[in-house]
Amino acid sequence: MARFDKLTVLLKIRQTPVVPVFYHSDAATACQVLKACYDGGIRAFEFTNRGDFAHEVFAEVVKFAARECPEMAIGVGSVTEPATAALYIQLGACFVVGPLFNPDVARTCNRRGIAYTPGCGSVSEVGFAQEAGCDLCKVFPGDVLGPKFVKGLLAPMPWSKLMVTGGVEPSAENLEAWFSAGVFCVGMGSKLFPKDRIAAEDWEYISDKCREAVSVARRHQKMA
Repeated sequence: MARFDKLTVLLKIRQTPVVPVFYHSDAATACQVLKACYDGGIRAFEFTNRGDFAHEVFAEVVKFAARECPEMAIGVGSVTEPATAALYIQLGACFVVGPLFNPDVARTCNRRGIAYTPGCGSVSEVGFAQEAGCDLCKVFPGDVLGPKFVKGLLAPMPWSKLMVTGGVEPSAENLEAWFSAGVFCVGMGSKLFPKDRIAAEDWEYISDKCREAVSVARRHQKMA
């Protein structure tokens, strides 16, 4: 069962509007990355469902977080169908993220009070997702759509809460562009976790990058 409900998760994301997006086949490494993000001020972390037996790694990460990162909300990403969503919810996922919008996933998450953030690439998709109860929609792929898409969507739909993922960088310039456009938060993957830093187990680097990114995001986010 999720340790944090939908409202608590959304509040955590609002307060620390950078959501790391990460996957690793080794549970110990995933746990160390999670702890590094936590030490850097992150309070919502997306573990992506990408490799074989990813759900087994996720289960270990959730147990580790309960002990070592008690205020961290752990979510699952790359979810495309309701069966996968149900599996991860059973393992303790506090939120579910997908690369696309699937109304059946929305129903599964709504039934359990879990936040579902689907990937949307058009204004209509965002609208359909909102009708299905998705409070936070993902603009994906962000590097293709760009900040102008966010600004253009929010003009007629200012109530929309948007998370952008795909090509987001932990640089002041990149983050300022997204938050100035009006995003609710950003999801950040490979740019936050260089392979060489992971291989070197340079956890302090990750903590520092998270801390810097959160600071920049908070400075530029538009508080609703």
